[in-house]
Amino acid sequence: MKENANPLGQGDCKGILFIISAPSGAGKTSLLKAVLESMRGGLALSVSHTTRSPRPGEVDGRDYHFVDTATFRSMIDAGAFLEHARVFDNFYGTSQAAVEAQLAAGQDVVLEIDWQGARQVRKAIPENVGVFILPPSRQALEERLRGRGQDEEAIIARRLRDSVSEISHYGEYDYLVVNDVFEVAREELSTIIRCQQLGIVTQMQRQSGLLASLLASGG
Repeated sequence: MKENANPLGQGDCKGILFIISAPSGAGKTSLLKAVLESMRGGLALSVSHTTRSPRPGEVDGRDYHFVDTATFRSMIDAGAFLEHARVFDNFYGTSQAAVEAQLAAGQDVVLEIDWQGARQVRKAIPENVGVFILPPSRQALEERLRGRGQDEEAIIARRLRDSVSEISHYGEYDYLVVNDVFEVAREELSTIIRCQQLGIVTQMQRQSGLLASLLASGG
């Protein structure tokens, strides 16, 4: 657990940064969508930049900022990314300015990124909470990858091979959630987030006005 450490009533209340990672096919995107809907504005998903093509139903600016490789490389050169990585022949990156502005405004933010990106973020913003999503089995992971119907056989085989390396980094995170029964996993992820939001240091900041009034003498 990593929280901001400003004393009661001093300084602005910064948002909490959550890092969510998983091997491809573990279901983290669906879980996050359900959690975000249930929290009704209490958590914001950072929209990453990517050079991959949109999948069916994806919308530019909502799911990703879709850019070409030349644009992405120019953003790297300009130091625009909090983290960036090449995954399955495509680039992904998180805007540093956008995330820092949200956190500074007191907004809790979740990054849906791989372990490589998570390492970069931890160096830049040490105050974060990491959650790794696991599939219930390798068979289930393969079934989910095939069930999406979005990738060719060679890509599915590559994702399965790479999943071993991805899962090996689970120990770099604060929490593990196994996405076996979807509703159970959703509840577990929601509970992790709410517990962090209700932690004493965070609440001391966010409820500083209430605490001051309750502790005021006289009246």
